[in-house]
Amino acid sequence: MSGVAKGGGLGVRGWLLVGLITVVILAATGVWNPFPTMWDWVDRSEPISEPDLVWQQRVGGTPKSVTIAGDAVIVEQRTRVEARSLATGTQLWERKADWAAVAGSDREPVVAVGRLLVKGYELLDPTTGVVRRRDDQAVAVWTYRNALLDVRCAQPTDCTLTAWDPRGTRPLWKAFLPGVHSGLLADNPDLLGTRRLTAPRIHREVAGPEPVPPLLGFPVDGRVHVVDTATGRVLQNVQPGREERLAVIGGRLLRITATSRDGTCYFAISARDPATGQEVWRRTGVNLRTADYAGCVQREDPQGARNVLIGVAPDGREAVIDGYDGRLLHVGAEGEKVIAVDDRYTLVRSADKRSIVGRELSVDRVAWSRAAGGKSGGALTPYAALIAEEKPSRLIAVDPRTGRELVVLRTSANALAVGPHGMIIGEGREIGYVRWGAGAAVPPPADEGGVPRPAPDSTYQVPSDQGSCGPKRELCYSEDGG
Repeated sequence: MSGVAKGGGLGVRGWLLVGLITVVILAATGVWNPFPTMWDWVDRSEPISEPDLVWQQRVGGTPKSVTIAGDAVIVEQRTRVEARSLATGTQLWERKADWAAVAGSDREPVVAVGRLLVKGYELLDPTTGVVRRRDDQAVAVWTYRNALLDVRCAQPTDCTLTAWDPRGTRPLWKAFLPGVHSGLLADNPDLLGTRRLTAPRIHREVAGPEPVPPLLGFPVDGRVHVVDTATGRVLQNVQPGREERLAVIGGRLLRITATSRDGTCYFAISARDPATGQEVWRRTGVNLRTADYAGCVQREDPQGARNVLIGVAPDGREAVIDGYDGRLLHVGAEGEKVIAVDDRYTLVRSADKRSIVGRELSVDRVAWSRAAGGKSGGALTPYAALIAEEKPSRLIAVDPRTGRELVVLRTSANALAVGPHGMIIGEGREIGYVRWGAGAAVPPPADEGGVPRPAPDSTYQVPSDQGSCGPKRELCYSEDGG
């Protein structure tokens, strides 16, 4: 009897199989589907920061870049771009795209998107995803806070560079270029300017779009074409010498020479006014880290940011140089290391590697100092100075002027984007938003308003009071149009 009863029952495994088949049938017929809820429970996100963030969301793919654009967060991924609400993190829209870049100010941003190996691009509203302007011929796009440039080529040696207001529908100016780099270049191809310092766990584009420089250097077939971004005039068409590297920085054309002699490299910098070709300033013996010491061949752009350069003096001390007039804005002590720089401030690691010092370039004085490990990295943005620490892993944002803490996060995530009131951090596919502390919002830089206007007798403006305008007053203009 017991043998018959035992053999006739389904047993635990049998009932489990029947239950699984029943659930599959119910899910397939749409009556009841528990699988999404079960998967959400298994795949739930762990907080990526302490203290917790305003919001944390998982995006469709690993972000290539993240930018705060007004009230939206633009997340560029490998084959698509999506926008999320800055306030809540909810998805606003999504598009298939191979690249995306934000242009415009915090108040009036736009998003340029396009496909690789396909000409043209679309300009989208960051909040709605609505197309504001469409182009079907451009092969490259450069995005700035106060301008958008694109280039199209009728023939390989017949190209037109066009400047636009980010939200405008009519070109501001057009300029002829005898070609561009070969192929379709997508967004923000490299031009001949400064090479940014980088730091672990801080994205290289964390600061978002910058104001368009007064001059841009376009490399074409071994020559450099210098374009005035206020008027579209091509001021110079220069062939570098055998030992030269050219860079366009701070409204000047820099001719950097590296000569191999006596087993070392001898450096010289000559800065010229592109409008006249005359030398404006010269410095010798300063190494801008353009050469790799293999025959002193210069393969890199000089280190720096916007209108300033970082050089190494013959005695090994680092210096920050004004690209416009060659002034030494900062000379470090022996053993000190510049880890971040812009037109207003610099972050310096102390010689004993126990602290990071914030310095104001306009007066070359210490603005603040805080303890930090020897491997800590940093970055400067218009709204905050960032410090990434290890052991323990932390991300710290401070006011670049005073050193006042805006937020301190215990996290191994990366700093992806900084805005006026907070920043986006991310780890893998998880991203989240943290606000600055109560009352800690940093005043934004002066609104650039448009493409820089030319000075009366030059392509660039003579510096005076720097303040928040930057060393070259590129963010401020006087009433007389200077």
